[in-house]
Amino acid sequence: MREVYFIKQNKEKWLGIEQVIQGKIKKNPDDLSSLYINLINDLSFAQTYYPKSNTTVYLNHLSSQIFQKIYKTKRVEENRILYFFKTEVPLLVFQYRRYLMYAFLFFILFTSIGVLSAIYDKDFVNIILGESYVNETIENIKKGNAVGVYQSGSTWGSTIGIIFNNIGVGAKLFIYGVFGGVGTLYALLSNSVMLGSFQYFFYDYGALKESARGIWLHGVFEIFAMVVEAMCGLILGASILFPKTLSRFNSFKNGFKDSFKIFLSTIPFTICAGIIEGYITRHALKMPLALNLIIILGSLAVIGYYYFVYPSVVNKKINKHVHDAIL
Repeated sequence: MREVYFIKQNKEKWLGIEQVIQGKIKKNPDDLSSLYINLINDLSFAQTYYPKSNTTVYLNHLSSQIFQKIYKTKRVEENRILYFFKTEVPLLVFQYRRYLMYAFLFFILFTSIGVLSAIYDKDFVNIILGESYVNETIENIKKGNAVGVYQSGSTWGSTIGIIFNNIGVGAKLFIYGVFGGVGTLYALLSNSVMLGSFQYFFYDYGALKESARGIWLHGVFEIFAMVVEAMCGLILGASILFPKTLSRFNSFKNGFKDSFKIFLSTIPFTICAGIIEGYITRHALKMPLALNLIIILGSLAVIGYYYFVYPSVVNKKINKHVHDAIL
């Protein structure tokens, strides 16, 4: 059978499956399984007769998505929250992984701008951080207590304030994506430049090591989550600018739904960062250096694995199930 005729014969069925995946058409688990088996037969035929065709790539992607929907329907009854963090979010992160790379590249670029600005303009840090904060921190550094600013206020009061502030920052990074992603980049620029100038400030006063022992106890979760939240804003912006075959509204709706789920996954990390900053960072310089490193590197390993490695693991697992079903 010629490929053109094969596509023409099955096009309506495949478009119908796309609507099921997008949630426009509701199907019970038995109907989903039937659609999946039918689609697997089409994929098997395409792999045999058109192995290097875009049709085969398309059907493989469609099969993966319908399998995920079936898997989700079965798993959601067991534990919806566990499924959300264990499977749904990692699959979305894998699907949009290039936006995570873009977010990190912009973060590195903007942070470098903050460092260079602080190097070449001695008043820049005062403008960005505020003179009162800078003067207070300089006094703390002279006293040998670079993280003294984190020791003010009650632990629980500071923690709650920090958590709500950081969630607010993350929400802006995400929501500002509605301006075609430009709003997200502006918010990321503001926060990254502040971080870069902030770190150079401690370096300039010879307290980079001491400050890092405290700042990055909570900073790993906080900053990494910030970049992921910027990723969400970029996904949202791209869904508006590049709707592809969908209407702009439907593309935006899908982009918002997917990016919002990824944004929600950052909340536990943001809460952990607030707790660490409120309760642990104030004791950073009194702690053994080994304990500082365990917390910092442990935090980096956890969040780095979840967003960089685990999505690929979950995707391979799903694809293996699809492959086994074909065989």
